[in-house]
Amino acid sequence: MEEVKDNGYGAEKIKILEGLEAVRKRPGMYIGTQDESGLHKLVYEVVDNSVDEAMAGYCSNIIIKILPGNIIEVIDNGRGIPADIHPDKNISTIEVVMTILHAGGKFENDAYKVSGGLHGVGVSVVNALSEWLEVEVSQKGKLYYQKYFNGVPEKPVALIGESKSTGTTIRFKPDATIFTTVEFQYDMLSSRFREMAFLNKGLALRIEDCRKEEAHSNDFFYTGGIVSFVELLNEKKHPIHSEVIHFERQKDTLLGEFALQYSDAYTENIFCFTNNINNTLGGTHLEGFRAALTRTLNDYLKKDQNLSKKFPTGVSGEDVKEGLTTVISIKIPQPQFNSQTKEKLVNAEVKGQVQTIVSEGLALYFEENPGVVKKIIEKCILAATAREAARKARDLTRRKTVLEGGGLPGKLADCSEKDPSKCELYIVEGDSAGGSAKQGRDRNTQAILPLKGKILNVEKARLDKILSNDEIRTLISAMGTGIGEDEFNVEKIRYHKIIIMTDADIDGSHIRTLLLTFFFRYMRKVIEKGYLYVAQPPLYLIKAGQKSDYAYSDKEKDEVISKHGKDAKTVIQRYKGLGEMNPEQLWDTTMDPSQRVFLQIRLDDIVEAEDTFNVLMGDEVLPRRKFIEENASKVLNLDL
Repeated sequence: MEEVKDNGYGAEKIKILEGLEAVRKRPGMYIGTQDESGLHKLVYEVVDNSVDEAMAGYCSNIIIKILPGNIIEVIDNGRGIPADIHPDKNISTIEVVMTILHAGGKFENDAYKVSGGLHGVGVSVVNALSEWLEVEVSQKGKLYYQKYFNGVPEKPVALIGESKSTGTTIRFKPDATIFTTVEFQYDMLSSRFREMAFLNKGLALRIEDCRKEEAHSNDFFYTGGIVSFVELLNEKKHPIHSEVIHFERQKDTLLGEFALQYSDAYTENIFCFTNNINNTLGGTHLEGFRAALTRTLNDYLKKDQNLSKKFPTGVSGEDVKEGLTTVISIKIPQPQFNSQTKEKLVNAEVKGQVQTIVSEGLALYFEENPGVVKKIIEKCILAATAREAARKARDLTRRKTVLEGGGLPGKLADCSEKDPSKCELYIVEGDSAGGSAKQGRDRNTQAILPLKGKILNVEKARLDKILSNDEIRTLISAMGTGIGEDEFNVEKIRYHKIIIMTDADIDGSHIRTLLLTFFFRYMRKVIEKGYLYVAQPPLYLIKAGQKSDYAYSDKEKDEVISKHGKDAKTVIQRYKGLGEMNPEQLWDTTMDPSQRVFLQIRLDDIVEAEDTFNVLMGDEVLPRRKFIEENASKVLNLDL
C-alpha cells in the first residue's frame, strides 16, 4: 500500500473569516474594486443610508463634507440609528449596525420598502475598510458616540450629551493600506449627489470640499424631480416639443417614474436608476422602456396615413433613440444586479412591468398631444433614412479582425506589437509633426496616425455625414472598434492608449476639442475604459551654454531661467507646433514613456461634460461666449 504523505493542508489551515475581518481580507467582494471607484463607493454607501431615510419620509437634509486629510463627514436629519440594546446581540444597536454584516434595517420589510445600499452590507463595510470611523447619533433627546479602528470599536457606545434634534453623523478615513488611492474626487461625488437630489424631489443635499482654504460647495434641491433633470440635460439644446413627457405608475410591486424629451440633437442621452442607484449599463428596465417606446411610436405611425405611406416599414429601436433624453427611475423591493457595482439591473420580471407602464403612459400622453407625437415620428423617420446611409458608409471602415493588417489606412504607421494592452496610437496634427513622430517613435509599441486639418464637428452631424469624413473614417479603421449602436465593440480596440497629440496653439486646441467631442459622442466606452489621453508637449526649449531644458508651463520656464541665473547665453525658444521639433526632441519630451507627461481623459461628471460639449460645439453663440468669459482666467497658456 502506497504511503500517503502529509501535505500540511488540513482543517487547521482553513481560516474562517468572521464579521468585518472577511471584508478586510476580501474587500473586492463587497465594493467591487480597491481603486478610485471602490473608494468613492464608501461615500455613496453612507449617503445611500441617509437617502433611504429620506425615501421613507424621515429625512429632508443631507450634508457631505470632504475634510482635510481626505476624511469624509456625512450628516443627516433622519431618525438616527437606534441606540437601545439589541435583543439578540446584547449591545447597542448602533454597534450592531456598524460592525455586523447584513444588520441593516433594509432587510426588515417594515423598515424600508425599497433601498439602494450595498445589498444591506452597508455602513459596516465602510467601517471595516476605514483606518478609523466615528458615529454620532441624536435620538430621543440623547446624543450617542462610538469610534472604531479598522472596524473594531474602541469602547462601547457612550451617551455623551443631550440633543434637541434627530439624525446621524458619520466621519471616516479610508484605509490607505487597502485602497490604491485615498484622494476623493469632488466632481465625481458632486455628480452622484446631484442625481440623488433629482431622484428625491424635495431632498436637500449639500457637498463641501474643505481641503483647501477656500471651501468649494454645491447645493442640490429640485422640486421638479426627474423632470428638472431632463430640463437641465436639454438646457443647451433645442427641444422639438417644449414640455417634458412625464408619468409615474405602479405595476405590481414596481413603482416607475419616467421623463423624456426629444431635441434636434443626433445622439441619445439616457440615465437609468433602480432605488436611486445609477445603472450605467441599463438592464431590464431600459429594455422594457425601449420596447414600449418603439412599439407605441410605430402604432401611431401606422395610424397616420401620410407618414405610413412615406415609411411603410416602420421605425426601429435605434431610430427612436436619436435626440432622445430620458431619465428612468424605478423602485422595487428586491433588486438584483449583474455585480456588486450594480451597473445593470437583471430582474427578469421588470421588463414586462416597465413595458406595461410606459405603453400606458405614452399612449395617454400621445392621445392628448397628437402634435407632439407627429414631430417625434418625423424625426425618427429622418433618423431611419440616415441610418441606412450610415450603414453603407460604415462598410468602408470595417476590418476583418482586430489583429489582421489588411484594410488598415495607408497613412497609419502601425506598430509591430499585436497585444492591444502594449500598443499606443498617437493621433497627430498634420504631416509635419506626423513625420517627426514616425521617425522618433518606438516602432514596436507606438503607432502614428497623422490627421489632415480639422475633423468634422460631430455635435452638428448625423452618423451618415460623420462617416463621409475621410479623417474620421481613417481613425475608426485604425482603431478597429467599428462604430454605431450595432457594431461598436470596445473589446476589439487595437490600442489601449489613444493619445491626442496636437500643437499648443488655438488650432491645436480646436482639433483636440473636436476629437474629444467625437470620442464622447460615439466612443464613450473608450473614455470609460481609461484608454484616451492627451499628450503634453513642452512650450519652451531653454538653452544655457551646453545645457538644454524643457518647460511645460510659464511657471516652469521661470524656474528653469532662475536656475541658470543671469547667463547671457540663455536662449528661450517658444514652440509654436510639434513640427518644429526634430524626432529626437519629440521622443525625449512627449513620447518617451519614462519622461512624457499625459493627461488621462476621465468622465467624473457626465452631466457637466454633456453641458460643456453642448456649449462649446453647439449652435448657440451666447452660451459659448459666456463660457469663455467665465473660464478665461483658468487657462494656463493662452496662445494669441
